[in-house]
Amino acid sequence: MRIVQIVPSLEARHGGPSKSVYELSRALARVGHDVELLATGPGPDESRVDGRLKVEVFHRDWPQDVCASAGLQRRLRRLEADVVQHHSLWLRTLHYAHRCAVRTRSPLVVSPRGMMTEWSWHHHRWRKQLALRLIHPGALAAVRGWHATSAEEVTDIAARGFTQPACLAPNGVESPTDADNAAAAEHWHQVCPESTQRPVALFYSRFHRKKRVLELIDLWIEQGPRDWLLLLAGIPQDYSVEELEDYVLRSLGAGRVRVFDGINQPPPYAVASLFLLPSHSENFGQAIVEALAHGVPALVTDTTPWTALNDNRGGWCVPWSAYPAALAAAVAEAPDQLRARGELARAFVLREYSWEKPARALLEFYEKLKNPAAPA
Repeated sequence: MRIVQIVPSLEARHGGPSKSVYELSRALARVGHDVELLATGPGPDESRVDGRLKVEVFHRDWPQDVCASAGLQRRLRRLEADVVQHHSLWLRTLHYAHRCAVRTRSPLVVSPRGMMTEWSWHHHRWRKQLALRLIHPGALAAVRGWHATSAEEVTDIAARGFTQPACLAPNGVESPTDADNAAAAEHWHQVCPESTQRPVALFYSRFHRKKRVLELIDLWIEQGPRDWLLLLAGIPQDYSVEELEDYVLRSLGAGRVRVFDGINQPPPYAVASLFLLPSHSENFGQAIVEALAHGVPALVTDTTPWTALNDNRGGWCVPWSAYPAALAAAVAEAPDQLRARGELARAFVLREYSWEKPARALLEFYEKLKNPAAPA
């Protein structure tokens, strides 16, 4: 099968999909299919080949905020495809994917990547109405199938009024190596010496309002233990590192919270005793599953699809209203209790979240969309 995967960007600064879409494309290629992964970027066009996976990144034109790219558009006008899958909404790349699917008479599959949650759907609503009319007109009506990364996202898609079939195929995760963990620990011990002296509660995600970054700082300064360190490492978006550092100082949190730009640095899971993500919404939460794979128990909000943490004792998944009490309970546990939780979490995600599983689920879904009359 000739599979075209399109994502607006593969840059780390754009968060989880930049990594997960690449890994999904690799998995599809590993199980025997020809995959083209196409994206836009700020630099010149580039391409590389990894077995049956070809990756091409095309220069992003003005207006860059909507990921317009004449190069990507030209490429999609001449390639052949059996299925076209686009990741995310509201950007010009979805228009290109839509037109390619129409030309090649192939199913258009769209992965909303969290953009249909209640919070995300209404955030900057006027921009999204504009996108529906001008950025990718008609694309959502032309979708033949949706790709959801959690059962909650399947529900979100239906709640928005879409009736096309949806494939539930969560992201995967790979087991970190001892060498990678050692190198990451050494790096973070150097750039943040406090991490060698105190237990670390880690926030590792985009610095975005959706993630409740400021609320987490407030909560930590109000009731976080003084013998712990809150380490915020992430991708500057709504907030810069300097803005967050200034907020910490004005909140009298100096010495208790450290803020770092996480771009071009190894993930800091190796120095963490606890992972925190009090997000307004997550369709999957790639950083959550990565933390668990590193053996770090997680405390997350129930607007992420991780209620299983409460059942397997790998962490806590609670409403935001219960987050302060859950945080107090988590940091009060002895170090060996937290490590035991982390080991349970690690065993769970490495067992349940391989990259081959979503690849095979999507391949079966593609076949059904291509041959809707075939017997089940």
